[in-house]
Amino acid sequence: MTSRVVEDLLRGLAPQVLGTLVRRHGQFDACEDAVQEALLAAATQWPGQGVPDKPHAWLLTVATRRLADEWRSESARRAREDAVVALEAAVPPGEAGPDDDTLRLLFLCCHPELSGPSQVALTLRAVGGLTTAEIAAAFLVPEATMAQRISRGKQRIRAAGARFTMPPPAERAARLAAVMQVLYLVFNEGYTASAGPSLQRTDLTTEAVRLARELRRATPDEGESAGLLALMLLTDARRAARTDASGALVPLADQDRSRWDATMIEEGVALVTEALTWHPPGPYLVQAAIAAVHDEAARAQDTDWRQIVALYGVLARVEPNPMVTLNRAVAVAMADGPLAGLDVLDTLRSDGRMAAHHRLHAVRAHLLEMAGAHDEARAAYREAARLTTSLPERRYLESRAVRTGRERR
Repeated sequence: MTSRVVEDLLRGLAPQVLGTLVRRHGQFDACEDAVQEALLAAATQWPGQGVPDKPHAWLLTVATRRLADEWRSESARRAREDAVVALEAAVPPGEAGPDDDTLRLLFLCCHPELSGPSQVALTLRAVGGLTTAEIAAAFLVPEATMAQRISRGKQRIRAAGARFTMPPPAERAARLAAVMQVLYLVFNEGYTASAGPSLQRTDLTTEAVRLARELRRATPDEGESAGLLALMLLTDARRAARTDASGALVPLADQDRSRWDATMIEEGVALVTEALTWHPPGPYLVQAAIAAVHDEAARAQDTDWRQIVALYGVLARVEPNPMVTLNRAVAVAMADGPLAGLDVLDTLRSDGRMAAHHRLHAVRAHLLEMAGAHDEARAAYREAARLTTSLPERRYLESRAVRTGRERR
């Protein structure tokens, strides 16, 4: 069996094994370290020796022994003897609730006491099964920095007295929203890397989709978990067409739609359709509906921009924020002309959060170019290029500035 197949298998098993240990013994940090050691042992042995008949039980046994060894080494050995004996017994892999364990882990990793970056890091490590080195590489920070972030996160969980249980009903909605936000942050970082030479990080988008599927299975009655998965699928379906052979960015209107993943689009549209039938429109569901309108258009000129404008109106009522206004401005410009879009965009002038965001200047440049204001458009493209930290985006924006200058002449 190839290392890649083993890696995929381990990522699926990691939260189940960790969930079993934490549910039985608490001490998230110690259990998580033990599981990481078991995963490392499996990644080393299984490609050459073959996957055992019961891989979950194998990992659980190895992790349990690692945990027992750690506890034996402590000074309070006598007080822990009973616990160590209990740990030696294998826990059947079919024990109830792997989906429940995954959901509990997601809630634990997204505990409100943790900072956003710590939530993302712990989720990728504990639920995603990524190593510290992989997470550090994904976010372009030194491994030592990421290790400290993960360690501090586990310490805060312990200090907060967090338990491996579902949050009380009064907190559940807010905690679930935090889980979905973390998964969407991971997806977005993979789909459009915030920095670095590559536009996309497929390892992160793939992992985010996998975890969104786990969340969907664990929360079948939540419309927003369906919406989140649908949004990821409908967005990621365009991945192959987003760059050309040289790795340069290709905007949505210019993409070769025959390269879009029809299977992912079909699944995403079905999820949106079903969820909107039974659930009120939440932010992820509405965004997924917008993505579906784009994906169902055979050509860019076939896009139903009026419907997209209406959906952004719904989204602005459900979850108003500057990025929604920014995207709505583009839709309005496509439906009613660039001047109408610029009027919408002008409402963001006083928003300090957007002043230094490259996307505001990029959208303004695009609408100014559509309106024939080439000098202003070129200046806005250059400002957007200056502000972005993504090399492919910078190259694209600089090329647009040059092209706009040529068009003026």
